[in-house]
Amino acid sequence: MMLRARVFAGRTAALAPVRSVHVAALPVAPLAVWCAALFAALLAACSIAWPLSAVADEIVTTSDERAPTTIERDVHLFTIQKDGSVEEHDDTVLRAGTASGVDEIAQRYVWFNKDIEQVQLLAAETIAPDGSVHPVGPEAIRDVQEPRSAGAPSFEDGVLRTVIFPGVEPGARVHLAFRKTRVKPLQAGTFAYLVEPTREPVELQRLIFDLPADVPLYVDARGYVALPPVTSNGRTRYEFDYRHGPYARLEAGAVGYANWGDRLMVSTVPDFASFAERYRGPAANDATRSDPAIARLAQSLTAGLADPRAKARALYDWMRLNIRYVALFLGETAAVPHKAADILRNRYGDCKDHVALYGALLAALGIRSEPVLLNLGPYYSLPSVPGYGTSAINHAIIWIPELSQFADTTAGGTEFGYLPASVMDRPVLLVDDGVLARTPATQPRERTARVQIDIDENGTANYAYRVEDAGFTAEVERNTLRRATQQSAQQIAASRLLHAGLHGSAQLQTDDLAATSGPFATSMQGTVPHLIWQDGTTAVPALTSLSGGMASQVETWLAEPVRTQPWACIGGEFDETLEMTLPRFVRVSDVPADSTVEDRMLTFSSQYVFDPATRALQVRRHLRAAFGHQMCSADEFAALRDDLVRIERDLDAEVVVKAAGAK
Repeated sequence: MMLRARVFAGRTAALAPVRSVHVAALPVAPLAVWCAALFAALLAACSIAWPLSAVADEIVTTSDERAPTTIERDVHLFTIQKDGSVEEHDDTVLRAGTASGVDEIAQRYVWFNKDIEQVQLLAAETIAPDGSVHPVGPEAIRDVQEPRSAGAPSFEDGVLRTVIFPGVEPGARVHLAFRKTRVKPLQAGTFAYLVEPTREPVELQRLIFDLPADVPLYVDARGYVALPPVTSNGRTRYEFDYRHGPYARLEAGAVGYANWGDRLMVSTVPDFASFAERYRGPAANDATRSDPAIARLAQSLTAGLADPRAKARALYDWMRLNIRYVALFLGETAAVPHKAADILRNRYGDCKDHVALYGALLAALGIRSEPVLLNLGPYYSLPSVPGYGTSAINHAIIWIPELSQFADTTAGGTEFGYLPASVMDRPVLLVDDGVLARTPATQPRERTARVQIDIDENGTANYAYRVEDAGFTAEVERNTLRRATQQSAQQIAASRLLHAGLHGSAQLQTDDLAATSGPFATSMQGTVPHLIWQDGTTAVPALTSLSGGMASQVETWLAEPVRTQPWACIGGEFDETLEMTLPRFVRVSDVPADSTVEDRMLTFSSQYVFDPATRALQVRRHLRAAFGHQMCSADEFAALRDDLVRIERDLDAEVVVKAAGAK
């Protein structure tokens, strides 16, 4: 298990989940990694089809299965000064057990900020299975600009020192040791560090923190064993050991491992109130917040508006559509926003820059706001010790007290009044007040779908499909199509048809894409050849939605037959209708029975009506899922599972028809 700030391995950053989170270096895992489980739950109910992870009974493991990668030794020594400057010495040996493990460890990356840090490689070598040593040559060590930095070099001077190891094969080891020195802390007088397992077996990991004796270290440890501190010559050394065998796999749809698994957070900051004060002081020292250009922009964007909420909405919409979000996560760069006037001029910024400029625009209209620090990812609690990191604080949004409203302008696809799912139901630190609060656990979400199918005497279906989203998913869908080209929009339509198991043509139309609020509807029309065969028996799916509806949602929840880990559960209300006219050459031999499910969290009903005179079939389904939170327990899944299976069976129902003359 490595520390992500330290080194990344191959394609999957196998060496650690966080980069050095001493307030000096806070690179964090990519957003796509953090939010995979959460967004899978959300997107299942939106209209975009995504492949599901394999379910548990498709994965077979044995206790003697060789791990792709094993961490044999991973020792990190941090020598910390009172001003927060740090010298870090890392020494790590990884072993490849399989061919995939070779891919994991054969190329590693050391992240550093070239403006304030220096890195010195002390050892880089491959140790072959026979014990022979193959040093890494100078030609295999390169510095490359981190991709996220390249797009905005004035905001981030992150560099990846790339180390390519020779002769790596199963059974080989790679040894990397380096020294990283940071003379300028990201926050003066502050040190914090977060460690999470990377879920490879760990034979030994040791973390050593060497501090001045009069600087206490506050700790939140799960699974990490603390050795007794040792004080000598005016300094105190704290050590933590960690060992772990093979990990259970992360279940499909599970929330982040740190919600229940091992984790170590250390900090020289005693509490969240002190942490907020340290963020608040430097962030408030921006004279450009009252820049005339900012005031003029705020006035022009809200001309004719009297209501504070309408004004805040207008400014929010301008921010999310005009200030490009550069995803440099909080703590990777100095924990101080850039000048509001510079952000406005450059038209890009990270999360804290968005907060700074949006707050300045609001202040120009006399609307008070304050920064909010929280976690962006599948984590629903914070360590008891304050600090930055993947499962700790890594994001900033804004709180508008007079509107009782949180707002995240980095979320281009979120309407004002709502939050992206990735920051819902999370603990937050109100910077001005210095207290912990929590974002709302739920928010409105409704989806109404209507499918009309007319099957002609050749068995070809002519269909029309309309979906209206309301609540927070409406702008998610609208923004997706707003940013799509005409060609990609039609590809989305074709994908939605295929997601329903249908092969045919599809044309997509949308509501006004220039709108930024309110419900949003899309419609599709097209044909599906041979939906019913002219001879024999056909089982016609009783589809009430093509994709993104209740079937997709239930399928995601049931991605595991049994759950042992907390999982992401986002509720909502779905109404779906099918109206299908059958051709004269068939007779109906079977129509599914109505179904009803009702329990504490789920309400579902379906009705099937066939009129022989008009040859019309109508199917109506309604699902309401009200979990009351976004992280559900394994026990809650066990209580829901049988009902979910009953609902899934109904959603998979088919109408059986036979061609005239068929036996």
